[in-house]
Parts: sequence; structure tokens; C-alpha cells
Amino acid sequence: VCSHSPNTPSDPTRPSVHLPRNMLHFAAGSVVGFAAGFFVANELANDAQKKGGRQSRSVVMLFGPPGAGKGTQAPRLSEELGLAHLSTGDMLRAAVKDQTPVGLQAKAAMDAGELVTDEIVVGIINDRITKDDCGNGFILDGFPRTVPQTLALDTMLSENNEQVTAVVELVIDDSELESRICGRWIHKTSGRSYHASYPPAMPKSLVASGSHIPSEENMLDDVTGEPLMQRADDKPEALKSRLKAYHAQTVPIVAHYEPTGVVRKVDASKPPKEVWAQISRMMGSF
Repeated sequence: VCSHSPNTPSDPTRPSVHLPRNMLHFAAGSVVGFAAGFFVANELANDAQKKGGRQSRSVVMLFGPPGAGKGTQAPRLSEELGLAHLSTGDMLRAAVKDQTPVGLQAKAAMDAGELVTDEIVVGIINDRITKDDCGNGFILDGFPRTVPQTLALDTMLSENNEQVTAVVELVIDDSELESRICGRWIHKTSGRSYHASYPPAMPKSLVASGSHIPSEENMLDDVTGEPLMQRADDKPEALKSRLKAYHAQTVPIVAHYEPTGVVRKVDASKPPKEVWAQISRMMGSF
């Protein structure tokens, strides 16, 4: 079982293990895990057919690299389908605050500087999906992040005679994400956001300078005239690291579910309305 480290207060469930350099070695090492997970999914599908139909609620996973628009599409998908939108970090914090049994286990681990295990995280999800707002189903956002987490989730769902019904992957080239993300600048005090290459969001100072190269001198807040800043995560070096981690984590998970026929790929390079149009055409199968 893979463990997690409370790396940041905002998301204590990030995996603490280092990513392998060679994905082929990772895939080879995960063959047994894939086979086990596929067996579970197949058995659940067979059970559903024997019972005369699909399970009563939807279990949707949403994947997308930073900047792909997941934050825009997830709330709308939740609203349209009547599914609870579940963020792993939010669930963990709520469990700790409510002092549930698994929440107390998580708090004890974090207070001791220890790892929050997959078992605890899956237990928190298992508690959360019994709430009334999950009656029609739920969307998992931010979980699973590793193959061991995926297998643990499959096992938990199987105990409720359920399985993942849709895996929605927002697909976009890394080069386009760099343009989207690395062009973002913010006014730290107010939170106002600007973009260096998207005209409607450019600061007046950049337009007036006639330059296409953003800098602290020409990226100024429209209201105060104060210099804008880039978040550390929005700089090219950080983005490359984040994307490398995302692909290494996500590719094996999507590959795990592809044999079950539930993976839905969405072209996220399109404008948000067109991305939503693609998703809405798929929703009948969720």
C-alpha cells in the first residue's frame, strides 16, 4: 500500500513516493495490479448484467492537467448530472473537523508527522459517499493519484456492489498549457488576474508598452498601477515538473480503466463552451 505525506496544508493526500524515471518499468511492475483491478471491474459488470442493469448511481472520475479547465467543467458536470463533486482535500479536512473515526486517524498521523495511508483516505471517501447528496452518485476530483489507490478504490466500491462508471480525461498538449499558464499574472493584494498573451485579459500597461514580452515593468495592475507577479507554480520550470508528475500518475490509471470501456477523452484545447459540448454529448453513458 502506497502512503501519502502531508506535503502542504491544502492537500495532505499527495503521494510521498518519488516517481520512477522509466514508465516502462513502472508499467511492468504494475501488471499484476492492473490484472487484479480489471478482474474486479469485470466481475462487477457481470454482476450488474445478472441483476438486469447498471448500478443505481454514477461514479465518475475527472482527470486533467493543470490549466486544462477542470475547475471550470467539474462544477457544471456536477450540477447537470446531480452528482456530488468530491475533492479529496476537502473530504479529509471535513473528516478531521467532524472528528469521525477515520478523521481522527488522519489527524493523529498528521500531528505525529506520519503518513496518511491509502486505507485512511479510502475510508474517508467511503464515509463521505454515504451522505444524502451522493444518492445519485459522485465525481471524484483529485483521487486516485496512483495505481495502488486505484485498486483500493475499486475494492471499496466492489464491497458496495459498485464500480467506476466513467473516467473523463481532459486532453491537451503540454505546449498549449505552457502558453495558458505561464502567461498568468496576478495582483497579489486584490487577487485580480491578468494574462500576457490573451488580449481581453492583458493589463493596459502591457498594451501601451507595445511589447509582446511581459516583465515587471510593463505588467501593472489596471486599478492601482502596482507591479503584478507570477505565482511560483505558473513559471515554466515549475509547470514542466507538474506536468511530468501528472502524466506519470495519470497514464497508468487511465490505462487501468480502458479495458472496461469507461474512459472518455475530451479535447480540452477548445474554448470552454466547446469542451462542455463534448462532455454533454457523453453524459448519457456516465
